[in-house]
Amino acid sequence: MTLHFSAREQRPVDLPASAWQAVWRGMRFTCPRCGDAPLFAGFLKPMPVCPGCGQDWTHQRADDFPAYISMLITGHLLAPVVIGLELAFRPQVGVFAAIVVSLAMALMLAILQPAKGAVIAMQWWFGMHGFVRERPNEPQSR
Repeated sequence: MTLHFSAREQRPVDLPASAWQAVWRGMRFTCPRCGDAPLFAGFLKPMPVCPGCGQDWTHQRADDFPAYISMLITGHLLAPVVIGLELAFRPQVGVFAAIVVSLAMALMLAILQPAKGAVIAMQWWFGMHGFVRERPNEPQSR
């Protein structure tokens, strides 16, 4: 574990060792850089600045990618459920639509925020859109 000091605050920051660790932090709604502070100020609105390490999150450009990830995962999870439901029970169209639409909406909303956290973490890890690329074993370039 290599500790770096925050640019704004002179507190040590535990940078993630890998992209997977950064993504995991983002999916848990915590700052991918320090892993302590919350990443989101609202459901999908990231904090402008991390209160823990001072990382500026205004550079992030997740745009529609988290929604695409959410739809892709939801579709793949629901496809066997929809086929099984139709083959096993043959429900009426209204009942079938109510079940499938309810499940799809619940899954998409459940996946959307972790997907956005993961996308923001990947952008930070790879130094995209104005983020400074930081690695635990490299000297900082600030």
